Amino acid sequence: MISFAKTDMGHQCHGACQRLGRHCHDAAFATVVLSGGYMEAGDEGRRTVEAGHVLIHRAYDSHTDCFSRHGAELLVLPVPTNYRLPLFGTTTDPEGLLHIARHSPRDAWHHLAATWDASEQRHQDWPDLLAERLRQDADLSLRQWAEETGLRPESVSRGFQRAYGTSPKAFRARSRTRSALQRLCETRQSLCEISSSLGFADQAHMSRSVLALTGFTPGDWRRSIPSSPTPAKTSGTPPVNWIQDAPLALP
Repeated sequence: MISFAKTDMGHQCHGACQRLGRHCHDAAFATVVLSGGYMEAGDEGRRTVEAGHVLIHRAYDSHTDCFSRHGAELLVLPVPTNYRLPLFGTTTDPEGLLHIARHSPRDAWHHLAATWDASEQRHQDWPDLLAERLRQDADLSLRQWAEETGLRPESVSRGFQRAYGTSPKAFRARSRTRSALQRLCETRQSLCEISSSLGFADQAHMSRSVLALTGFTPGDWRRSIPSSPTPAKTSGTPPVNWIQDAPLALP
């Protein structure tokens, strides 16, 4: 079962060959690799990262991490949930980001955006091709996909579990729920239209899925969309698009 955890912003150090099981964070954040490296298998695919690479994680994304034999030193920055950067890239000034973040996480985010170079690098093995199909096709038959790819269905399930830390069925369900959340926040489609177009059994099924993922109902999300950024989260409403400029735990 996936756990929902707050993100520890600031400076992180991970040991050699450390492995983090699949987990979910309820806030958007950026991970800047200062040294070392690791492989991350997330909702948008697998990527191997090293010093200078940056991964952007949206709120309620989940992933598993496997660190290299050198471990990794990371800078984790809060980002606004309405950011417009791609999910992966590089920065030309990781040490400068670390220095700025000591004083202002918000300024560090703006500096990251200014020094960002986007990249599409990600793994393209069969588990990654399957993950992409699962994101795109709510009705995909795993057995048919396996046969078309020349793999045994049982091998597909086991191999995908090893690569992504979750079953194909659970991965597809989460992808569908995340798509619903995105449409709730970015479109004015009715709840019925969203649930039907994404392959939920009915609107109630979608509502239960969104509530289980975020702790808030679709109606809560619709009512919380602000007309302009606001500096605080109101108790009992979903997170708003804002970076709290609080001090981070940095060396």
